[in-house]
Amino acid sequence: MSLPRHPFASTTSLEQGFADGLAALLERHSTLGVYILVLANAAYDARLWALLAPALSARHAEHAAALTATLRHGRKLSEPDDDVLVFLKLHAIGFAHLRTMENRRTGPWEVMFNPLRALRPPRISRMEFDSLRRPFDAAGFHFNKPFLAKEVFWEGELAGRPARILYNKFPFARLHGLLVPEPLRQAPQFLAPELHRWAWDVCAQSGVPGLCLGYNSYGAGASVNHLHFQSFVQAEPLPVQHACFTHNGGDRPYPLPCQRFTDPTEAWRELDRLHRQNTPYNLIYSQACLHLVARVPQDSEKLSVQSAGYGWSEMAGAVTLFSREAFEGLGEAEFEAELARFAP
Repeated sequence: MSLPRHPFASTTSLEQGFADGLAALLERHSTLGVYILVLANAAYDARLWALLAPALSARHAEHAAALTATLRHGRKLSEPDDDVLVFLKLHAIGFAHLRTMENRRTGPWEVMFNPLRALRPPRISRMEFDSLRRPFDAAGFHFNKPFLAKEVFWEGELAGRPARILYNKFPFARLHGLLVPEPLRQAPQFLAPELHRWAWDVCAQSGVPGLCLGYNSYGAGASVNHLHFQSFVQAEPLPVQHACFTHNGGDRPYPLPCQRFTDPTEAWRELDRLHRQNTPYNLIYSQACLHLVARVPQDSEKLSVQSAGYGWSEMAGAVTLFSREAFEGLGEAEFEAELARFAP
């Protein structure tokens, strides 16, 4: 895989590099984890699915035969239990019945149906929140773990700092990556002013129209305590970016307080205030501005079990659902009422 100086130089280089990297990953590694990662990324994008489905189908059959033989002979499985469980669910569905992500609009809101993401092992959505800043835990999960090396899409210098982009194993946005600045520094998921400005510059200097960076603070959907952003590309603006909303100059109130900043210094003043108040928040950096949503923590009793794990995507008005009934039934007023519960 050969990319220019960084993957955000152009749309063509990002799309081609992303696809080539997934194909190479599947070809070089035969583990269940890699198969699931490539499958989930391909299922999110119809173009990737068309490119990778034949190889994925063949690999699915190989894994099914190997797992069946192992279980029938009573041998110990060598793959992680989480990956085995996900694959067994996939096999029960049947490869021929797997479908790519679907989406629709209800009012200004984007609703997505992605049953593959529902197979993701559960995370602790109501994790008790006490502070925006927790010490980095070298013994816990982080992005320097050796087993993640094969999932790195790109690594090098980006906007003047070393950075690493990993594929997201269960993506919920287009060309979805995990962007880790200065990974060897092992900083916790707590935004410092220099890395706020770095994220702003990454978007401003990008040659990819629609490039955005999402950020979840602790207590606002972050599940990994290693400083990272989530990179993705929007063909159309996210709902939070629509001109109809008051924070963008329109006349329609957003369901919960949202601020739009066009100056990184002003944005940092507000972020610093939230840090001092220990208020969780979600961010969407784009090439024109930053949208900031301050919110109640994910362990708040105001939130439903279904929405407790909401992060930057849902706060920006784009929600992923896992059943067709929920996908087809969610209405504009119902989703707005759910967002309103997050108002601090």
